[in-house]
Formats: sequence, C-alpha cells, structure tokens
Amino acid sequence: MNRPSWQIGPDSTSEVRRYSRVAFTTEAGVRLADCPIAYSSWGTLNEAGDNCIVVCHALTGNTDAADWWSGLVGSGRVLDTDRYFVICLNVPGSPYGSIGPLTVNPETGVRYGAAFPAFTVRDTVAIHRIVLEDLGVTQVVLAAGGSLGGMQAAEWAFETDFVKTAAIVACGASHSPWCIGWSNAQRAAIMADAAFEGGAYELDHQPTAGLAVARQIAMMTYRSFGEFYDRFGRRLSDDGSSFSVSTYLDYQGQKLVSRFDANCYIALTRTMDSHDIRRDRSELTCCPTLVVGITTDVLYPLDEQKLLSETLPDSELAILDSPFGHDAFLIEQNKLNALISEWLNKIKRTRRSFATHVACDA
Repeated sequence: MNRPSWQIGPDSTSEVRRYSRVAFTTEAGVRLADCPIAYSSWGTLNEAGDNCIVVCHALTGNTDAADWWSGLVGSGRVLDTDRYFVICLNVPGSPYGSIGPLTVNPETGVRYGAAFPAFTVRDTVAIHRIVLEDLGVTQVVLAAGGSLGGMQAAEWAFETDFVKTAAIVACGASHSPWCIGWSNAQRAAIMADAAFEGGAYELDHQPTAGLAVARQIAMMTYRSFGEFYDRFGRRLSDDGSSFSVSTYLDYQGQKLVSRFDANCYIALTRTMDSHDIRRDRSELTCCPTLVVGITTDVLYPLDEQKLLSETLPDSELAILDSPFGHDAFLIEQNKLNALISEWLNKIKRTRRSFATHVACDA
C-alpha cells in the first residue's frame, strides 16, 4: 500500500492552517507542551471578534466544512460566510493536522502511535477554545455539528460565557452502551489484524484489513434498513460473485483505508465513548440549543434526541425526516439548513437580546 497523504486533498475548497504553541493538560492530567491544532476558516472576523460560527466535524471528517456541509456553509446559507467568520477546527486524534497518533512525541522523538494520550470530547472543546481566543474570537454566535460534531456542539453549549447558541445534530446526551459496543467491535477488528502489532505498525504497513472491516461495521450503522433494502435488495454484483451490498461495503472499507490511520480511528472512537454531558456537572446550564434527531437513525435513535432535549434546560427538538439513517445529517443538507435557520430566526424574533448576535435569515 502507498503511504497515505494526510491532508484534505487537491480539490479542497479551503486552506488548512495549523495553530501551534498550545500547551494543554487533558482531563486525565496529561500535560502536553505543544498541541498543534489544524483548522480551516471562511469569512472575516470582525473587529469586536464576536461574529464567529464554529462548525464541528464528525469521526473521519476533516476541516473542509464548506465541502462536506456545502448546503449549510456558504453565502446565503445558515452558516453564512459573507456575514460571519466560520471556522472548523480539527479534533485531536485525527490524522488531518491536529495533535494525534501521527504526531511526533517531543519527549521520545517518535510518533505517539497507540500511546497517544486520551482526549475526551470536553478536552477537544477546551483546547479549541484556547485556539479561538488566541485568534481573537470573543464570542461564538453558533456552534453546530453532527455525530461526533454534535457531541462537541453539546459541550460548547455549556460555554455560556462564550457561546450564544448551539445546534446539536444526531447524537445523544451521552454515548450509549449500544454505541460503545459498536465502537468496541470496530476497534477489535483493527486490533485483530496481525499487521496492527499493538499499534506499533509503520505507516506504509497499516492494518488495512482490520481498518476496512471496522469501516464496514460502521457503515451498517450509518444508514437504515429501508434505505439498504431499497438501494440493494438481494441483487448480485455485476460479476455475480457476491451481493451488491457486499460490494458496496468492500468499497467503503477500501476508500477509508486510502485516507485514514488505524491508531487515529481507535483514538477518535474512544473520544466519542467519553461523551456524557452530565458527567461531573451538578447543574446543566447551557445556551439556547437546537437538538436535531433523524427519524431512521439506528445509531442514535430519535428517543436519544428527545431525552437530550428534555435534559437541556433551554432547548428545542427538531426532527429531520429522512430514509438515510444517521448519514442524513450529511445527505439532507437543505432540510437541515432550513431547520436550523427556522430555529435561529425564532430565537431572534422572541429574544431581543439575541437580535444582533444570532445567525439567521438563511
């Protein structure tokens, strides 16, 4: 296998910047002297620094939100790059520029690999806030994301001195035993690959078989029974050697292998497992929040979003009706843009103190 190039790619719509000089101590007490954080941004930060929108990416996502969320990010969309400074910061543990298993540990001179320290979702938001404040951001108008991005948005909602509103899409109040089980199965597939070598593999000898299987497992949770049935049925592949759904899953596994790192996948799924907004919080005080659930999401069933909305003291539930399961937050972008826009416009109409701060009218 050719060594992957850990970057967004030649067709990216954004320039990836890398912010270094971030000293950080994780929740577990691990002190890191320099934690580079990659980000992409669009629009211009105003003089007051209070027109920022934070977009949070999902598990294998990158910072190019204008590409994977083009229906929401851009001129005239809810995340309006003409009016706001829109920024997407890369999650620690990712292979796309932030500190992670691919980063060289300055204490040892070799990559962290499997020894990369655990980052919680709360750690991610904390280190991202450091970067934002160093960039001159004084207020976040909206923090929004889906799946792992939704978990980050949920944590941003508790930064009430800094964040005005949050949109949490396709996740629950905590990572459920159901979700942790799926994550564990994916990690087990990677670790069972003989090439994994305890996480000490060379980059040009990745545990590709295990990582591909992990992606196949994940793909079965990202869509719905009905969508798979309608899309594939019991049809055979073109050469008749397997079912077409098997061919699809094989393709998705190989596609991820060409652009991702196995240790990074393990680290990020563990970050997702840490998600629990109630952990170590005696009170749940948050900014106005929209919780969006998807009707056919089998990974984060709609009841989880209902519970999350009931748990957060200042929230509203919106339902995205779609046959595409969990991935609807990436597929049904026009519908999602409309749901968030409608809610933000309501906030602006009904709360005068938000009139000059909240993104709306998209």
